[in-house]
Amino acid sequence: MKKTIYLANPYGFSIQQKRHLLPEFVSILKSLGTEVWEPFSRNNQIDLSKEGWAYKVGQADLRDVVESDATFAIVNGTPPDEGVMIELGAAIALGKKTFLFRDDFRHCTDSEHYPLNLMVFTGLPEEGWQDYYYTSVDEIANPRKALVRWLANDL
Repeated sequence: MKKTIYLANPYGFSIQQKRHLLPEFVSILKSLGTEVWEPFSRNNQIDLSKEGWAYKVGQADLRDVVESDATFAIVNGTPPDEGVMIELGAAIALGKKTFLFRDDFRHCTDSEHYPLNLMVFTGLPEEGWQDYYYTSVDEIANPRKALVRWLANDL
């Protein structure tokens, strides 16, 4: 059975990012043999013209985080997208495997050790957290990094 990865991302809010960036992430994750749960495509059945749509979208996204096997979070920005941070926090609280992607060179932290707020890294191991942290799209399929090892049941 394929493992499911919730792809926490803000790219669905921008036509250009949705068209050019998001498909690359979905494609790479699928090529690794995962089922990708991308929230903007999974929640397209909710009618945004109806009252209460926002609550339904939020609940659907949270349900997907709960029911997925892991979360792969795109954490670009200073600070990163608030929705992505909530989804990541829920995944961490649930003890899900979490993987972070950030190719944004800016730092937004008080820590010399981590490039983001230290709480973002609480779902990663203290030693070797860098294996769960991706700074380029090419790294995602790297067999020495944590995602590929987790998919092979080596973690």
